[in-house]
Amino acid sequence: MKHLVQKQLAQSIATLQAVLADENISDTLVSIAKLTAEAMQSGHKLLVAGNGGSAADAQHLVAEFVVRLTVNRPALRAIALTTDTSILTAAGNDYGFDHLFSRQLEALAQPGDVFLAISTSGNSKNILRAITQAKLIGIPTIGFTGAGGGKMRPLCDYSIVVSSDITQNIQESHLALEHIFCMLVERFAFGHDLDHKHQILSE
Repeated sequence: MKHLVQKQLAQSIATLQAVLADENISDTLVSIAKLTAEAMQSGHKLLVAGNGGSAADAQHLVAEFVVRLTVNRPALRAIALTTDTSILTAAGNDYGFDHLFSRQLEALAQPGDVFLAISTSGNSKNILRAITQAKLIGIPTIGFTGAGGGKMRPLCDYSIVVSSDITQNIQESHLALEHIFCMLVERFAFGHDLDHKHQILSE
């Protein structure tokens, strides 16, 4: 059992090291953070969707934007499309599971917003349909994926692809990158003065 613990930790570290070595990921993260900060500063918002563990990521990331990451600053506009059970069940029942997020984008997204889609495989049908809907509205699309990027990769304006085929390791890397994404958006929106603020440990 101890060997399993060490093996899994080594696997997680190896995946993160591959992410660290991929300069395209770092460059893309900076680009999407700047894009998102500019959208928020102009009164627009970030919309985020994902399935399963990636749905939890969507909610987690949005909480960091709306509340805070590590320092006090003004709230940032972001919405997770994974949280309203009445909308999710009605859309699933009336239109089908593939329409869960596209229907919400049709209702909530406006030109100037940004859509972030999270899928470890890059092939979730409801995510693919949501990206198509976002493109119809004319808003930039960002994809966080793994496993080569799947069908999402060519559809998204910006793609961050974790070089792994193992779901849990992709998700672990996504979470680390999502935290950094929020931190970068904060710096673009409020300046590097945040670096000198007291870091708050959330309860």
